[in-house]
Amino acid sequence: MRIKNKKAFFNYEISDPFEAGVVLTGAEVKSIKSGRANLSDAYVKIIGRELWLVNADIPRYKYDGSEHYDPKRSRKLLVKKSEIIAIDSKLKQKNLTLLPLSVYTTRGKVKVEVGYGKGRKQYEKKRREKERDLDRELMYQKRKYMV
Repeated sequence: MRIKNKKAFFNYEISDPFEAGVVLTGAEVKSIKSGRANLSDAYVKIIGRELWLVNADIPRYKYDGSEHYDPKRSRKLLVKKSEIIAIDSKLKQKNLTLLPLSVYTTRGKVKVEVGYGKGRKQYEKKRREKERDLDRELMYQKRKYMV
């Protein structure tokens, strides 16, 4: 199961994605494996030499009995210290943001794909949307006249 952050690809120019583990409770893991997570408003922040996934919405697992649960709590990402130092220096050099691109499972472990995002201007978004529509129309016309 792979849950993607489609908003990140639309609003940002993504570069250099990397993989990070994430600290979750058992109920959160089950919720993610059942496909229930939302990364659209989430971002990654460096707090005290640690990476944190902030504002990711992982709803309560429906069979979980615990009463106090915050679906938007911050979750620690597991990355080596040397990588965190490199990430921090890259963020300070350029005007970039760390964004979660997707959440997926590999060999029973939940991983988060994180990438550097540079914000797109409104006119860039519109131009990209027009290009995509033109390509879609061209493919439709090709299929229509090839048959």
